[in-house]
Amino acid sequence: MKTMLTSLCAIVIASFSWPVLADYANDRSEIENLSNKYMVAVDAGDIDTVMSTWHEEGRLVWVFGDEHGKEEIFGAMSGFGGARYQEIAEGATKRPRTRHQIINHVIDVDGDTANTTAYWFAMTNNNPHGEVRLLYMGHYKDILVREAGQWLFKERRVYNESFDNSALWYPELGEVDPRTRMPAQ
Repeated sequence: MKTMLTSLCAIVIASFSWPVLADYANDRSEIENLSNKYMVAVDAGDIDTVMSTWHEEGRLVWVFGDEHGKEEIFGAMSGFGGARYQEIAEGATKRPRTRHQIINHVIDVDGDTANTTAYWFAMTNNNPHGEVRLLYMGHYKDILVREAGQWLFKERRVYNESFDNSALWYPELGEVDPRTRMPAQ
């Protein structure tokens, strides 16, 4: 009897938590896909797809400025990544490229809003030897909203840890001032 009661309780608990877990899994998947879609579109110079990831009142804070609204974001992103003009010699069969990667998503969903952090890095073969090299690295701090069933960037803060907006440590990534740690004995 005790085993049957325990099994029945487990089934009841699982039936209530399963929809919540499924909703989170779906939200997480959609948010990660949104970030990936954005990165691939930036590298491809596909400004229409880049802009489809933004909320109308979005805000982009990055090394090149603080853009408010889709019109400003469009203006800034139209000359970035794969959207830049590139001279290519007649008859060329290959060209230098930069590829952005996004990893280590931490996603907190609360209804129709979400806060995320993720690492990013960029690689390029745009050097004299055509070898793949790490170009930049940093992290994103995003605020997303779900509108008409679709997740969109409401605010994206791009921390390029290779440029001026780098910091000694980033508390939002769980980092602490390394000077407060005890030296190894």
